[in-house]
Amino acid sequence: MAEEAELDLVEVAPNASPPVCRIMDYGKFAYEKTKREREARKQQKQIEIKTLRLTPRTSDFHRDVYVSKAKKWLEEGKKVKFQVRFKAREITYPEIGQQTLEEIAVLLADVAEVEQAPKLEGWSMTLLLNPTV
Repeated sequence: MAEEAELDLVEVAPNASPPVCRIMDYGKFAYEKTKREREARKQQKQIEIKTLRLTPRTSDFHRDVYVSKAKKWLEEGKKVKFQVRFKAREITYPEIGQQTLEEIAVLLADVAEVEQAPKLEGWSMTLLLNPTV
């Protein structure tokens, strides 16, 4: 029947009893399948993470500038990661970086929720914020 119709005989469910086959144009079927997958990928939401780097010696003015940038990004629906980088002997006072990150989290509490609390990893301490919906 498939040869008479000049189409392909495609096995749809080989594990069924009896196996299920369908007469169709396989090239067209494969093309439509890839087209559907491409459309599904377009519909996926990509979450972007913006990173802001500070030091323990960053002034309050510059910290406030970073907070205003982060507030704008959070309102757009992006995640924001604050990273305090320690140099040389600054690493002996990680509480300064933790205090800075906690202040930032309080300043952004109205537009963000803390996904990852301030955490020291090597020479840097990070804080990850999620936008609230």
